[in-house]
Amino acid sequence: MYFLNFLVSTTCFFLLLFAVHLFFAKKGNKTNNILLSLLFFARFGQILTSLIITSNQQQALSILFQFFTPLYFAAPACLYLYVTGFLTDRKGLHKNDWLHFIPGLLAIIHVIPWPGTEVLNWQIIAKQLAENGYLSLFAKSGLFPSYFHNLGRTILILVYLFLCWRAISKSKIRTQTSTENPGKDWIFFLLGVATLFQLMGMLPIILRTFSIPFYHSSFISLNCIVLLGILSYAIHKPKMFYGYLLVAIDWDKKTVATPVLLDQEIASTQPTITPKKSFPSLKKNNLSPELLLQYTNLIKRIMEDEQIYLKQDLQIIDLATKLNIPVHHCSYVLNNEIGKNFRDWINSYRIEYFLKQYPILGGKITIEAVAQESGFKNLATFYNAFKKEKGVLPTDYFARNNS
Repeated sequence: MYFLNFLVSTTCFFLLLFAVHLFFAKKGNKTNNILLSLLFFARFGQILTSLIITSNQQQALSILFQFFTPLYFAAPACLYLYVTGFLTDRKGLHKNDWLHFIPGLLAIIHVIPWPGTEVLNWQIIAKQLAENGYLSLFAKSGLFPSYFHNLGRTILILVYLFLCWRAISKSKIRTQTSTENPGKDWIFFLLGVATLFQLMGMLPIILRTFSIPFYHSSFISLNCIVLLGILSYAIHKPKMFYGYLLVAIDWDKKTVATPVLLDQEIASTQPTITPKKSFPSLKKNNLSPELLLQYTNLIKRIMEDEQIYLKQDLQIIDLATKLNIPVHHCSYVLNNEIGKNFRDWINSYRIEYFLKQYPILGGKITIEAVAQESGFKNLATFYNAFKKEKGVLPTDYFARNNS
């Protein structure tokens, strides 16, 4: 019993830690963070309720069961919305996405102790949960018939797992490498773990079908051991652990310890970069003048409207993927129609963004912080790009304009 309590306590601590951290995390995709936090909180509630069942605390069971049941019904939808949001980089939920939470709303109606309804027998509920698990509860647990809980949750789990894997199979991430899309390892890891635990939740049903003895405490221990083992694996994958479970570090942003120097000192310490001449693409293309004009307008529009140049690790393949055009066509348009290579072109947008933001933010944060907000990785890169674009360093530029 002591070992079981230790396992459950440790597992609950980590699940609650991730849930609370992700819910209030300011970095990353806010919507996805909240969806993932709800998944962790649902798993936390399930393990905690299982511990209450083994402890025969019926009063606590009634409170926890009714509190977490709506979240159990919403969890499959949260997983699906997280996966699709991750694949499409969605920043919020669309109107239709909220329809996925109808089962959770029905579960709230189900657990509310409505006046005139029969009193629930928590002793029988606790006994059935302990003997057969969550998906095998045949006792009445709320307003709706018993099959709402056991059959309803089972169908939700299977349907949404299918939808998640279908979304993965239809997305481009399946054919991409981990270098092209660093999030590939994480989304496959998360969905694989979620599938494992959801199918493990159906293990009691399978064991009961074949008349194999089922011990609830052993099942809880197995769940906790597997979860802690998976967590140990994630800890050894820093980009997973700190990049998605604990959203604290931007791994694509390289931090460089740079001493505080004046513009002239920085310029003197950096080698003079001779601008490379942009040569027209020698690769043959079959683009008509109309299509060239269309591509040019699309490229400029997405840069000006969505400001994707603020992303520090932006590559030409990201731009081409977003526009759904070949990379070599994108490069040809930049070199021949716009007249700049990709790096100089996005840096020109970053410089203009910096010039608009610095007069507003310059008195509150450092010039390096404004430069990083503008899309530059470090101060040296910013100064080189600024001098290449404007011909002078920022101090000289502002002094000349002020005079």
